[in-house]
Amino acid sequence: MNRRRSTLATAILFATAAALASTRGAQPAAAHAIPSPTAIPSPDAPHRGTVAGARTPDHDPARDRAVAALKQGRAGGFRKEDAEPTHNWWGVFPRPGTHDGITATHTVDPSYRVTDADNFTYAPTTKAQNSCMEVVTAYWNSGDEIWAWDWCGAGGPTKTVAVDAAFKAKYTQPAGKELAYSVQLVRDSAATNTWSSYLYNYRSAQWELLYRKSGQDQSGLDHGWDMFEIYASVNPATGAGYYCSQARDTVFDSSSIQLRQGGTWKPASPADAPWTEQNPDGADFLCPGLNFIQAGADDHWTVRQ
Repeated sequence: MNRRRSTLATAILFATAAALASTRGAQPAAAHAIPSPTAIPSPDAPHRGTVAGARTPDHDPARDRAVAALKQGRAGGFRKEDAEPTHNWWGVFPRPGTHDGITATHTVDPSYRVTDADNFTYAPTTKAQNSCMEVVTAYWNSGDEIWAWDWCGAGGPTKTVAVDAAFKAKYTQPAGKELAYSVQLVRDSAATNTWSSYLYNYRSAQWELLYRKSGQDQSGLDHGWDMFEIYASVNPATGAGYYCSQARDTVFDSSSIQLRQGGTWKPASPADAPWTEQNPDGADFLCPGLNFIQAGADDHWTVRQ
């Protein structure tokens, strides 16, 4: 992949910082504390009920900007262009034909606030191959939410869940100093390409339905993903992306990534879910000090400063 720069001036601003960040790229797990969830739910735990607080979103202007950015960034597949904002990503891309379901445990930071109206962090975010939805941890300047993004319809978040006290009480657990929630996407019918997405309720020990949809996947991509993704622009005061300072203490982590095939769940592996890139450069994410940690054999990743 050709890495991009927003402008020549931005590249110059990063030169010194990038030189200091000599340990950039994919770091060994021992280099940093890795979030460790208290318990990982079984993918085969009971599936019943619906997610409390899930709603059809209104047309909030700030969310609409976030939705438009994601739509534009995903148009025609993942690609990088020389334009603002910078769009970049890192994680694993489950291969075609390797799965008909995906599950993972994702950290979420209720204290992380995006201030610029044109900057968005979608991390972690996950989608199975040809699934009708993507479940997104969405940070934008009017709030933090979990989205079920519809890929078999008009596109956009069809269900949203606010990351509030009620959500934390039912759907999160401690993961070191972080909070984490667990998500699952499964195909119910190959004939109609019907998919269901679930969040795990730790209080009732069951998977609860977030969103179900049938149809044809409109993403234009034949693989899935579980990844860290940013839409970022440079803060003139720092020379780095706005999120680089605002998320300085935030840990973006996806653990226990499992794929389902033939009714059996197994950890994502190098054979079926390769890394999008082995040694990403934080400067290409407008944050030279960013570390990309391969915390497991393709079933656990961490991005942090």
